Amino acid sequence: MKKYQPIDLSAIKTYSIATRDNKVNVRDHFAAPLKAGISFDDFVAGLPHVLGADSLRGVVDAVVAAHEKGRPVILAMGGHVIKCGLQPVLKSLIDAGVISAVAMNGSGAIHDFEVSLIGATSEDVGAVLHSGDFGFSEETGGGMNRALKEALGRGIGFGQAIGEAIISGKHPYAEYSLLAACVEKEIPVTVHVALGTDIIHQHAEADGAVTGEMSFRDFRLLASVVADLGDGGVWLNVGSAVILPEVFLKALSIAQNLGHHVENFSTANFDMIQHYRPLQNVVKRPTSGSGRGYTITGHHEINVPLFGLAVLDRLAASDSKIKGSTKKP
Repeated sequence: MKKYQPIDLSAIKTYSIATRDNKVNVRDHFAAPLKAGISFDDFVAGLPHVLGADSLRGVVDAVVAAHEKGRPVILAMGGHVIKCGLQPVLKSLIDAGVISAVAMNGSGAIHDFEVSLIGATSEDVGAVLHSGDFGFSEETGGGMNRALKEALGRGIGFGQAIGEAIISGKHPYAEYSLLAACVEKEIPVTVHVALGTDIIHQHAEADGAVTGEMSFRDFRLLASVVADLGDGGVWLNVGSAVILPEVFLKALSIAQNLGHHVENFSTANFDMIQHYRPLQNVVKRPTSGSGRGYTITGHHEINVPLFGLAVLDRLAASDSKIKGSTKKP
């Protein structure tokens, strides 16, 4: 066996740290000192200029620029976002005209409907699964399926049908509904269903042909909005790891195939973990030709309000500057 001896370090060559390139320096990258009572805008500006903080500011910049330029900002969201209690935050962005279209998966629509109806959602699955009761609430399954059937002949899609049902049914907590808010603001709201994945598919009122047709109408509507994303639009994927990234990719492919040439737009994926499909189908592939993709990693209940308030603060500051510059001396 070969015998090894500790290596001799006496001949090591060194260089001066003054000649070295560094990725981080106190002038350009470090956070500002914290001071009690500072504005939220100053807080965001004072975050370190690295990694996640830069990504957050980048998404805010993209959304503010899209809003000021009149380009679409599309919010695609999973049901967990609603279970985190974020409807009031997202509704604030809808009311402010920041969000110009909303896309949900089936669970998102169900949680939105239940919150509007009883002010609560998200049953304890483990507690009722073995008794055979999981997912069989009459008001949810019967109400949503009947609303879809009623709207079938009116030529509208899944999202609008449920939003209108919430409004016409005078749900006690309709103020919390994103579906209703979109209907009232007359902006596209779409629901993208995988048959067999949602509790309303278990109900005796469920009709696969109706559900499929209504969701397919929404897919075509969303593809039309995606076709308008170019030249500064933004796609925000919040909490959907599979369904909505796949829907987005196909809608974008349709738009490109039909000659819309959707280029130079931004995307962002907000989630607690960066999964394969959102990274590929939202952040990387769609923006590989031009544009920019961002990842915001962390809890929705923290990052979404931070993002939302940063956008609203920036828009308010911009409005103040415009009003100030137009005042007569």
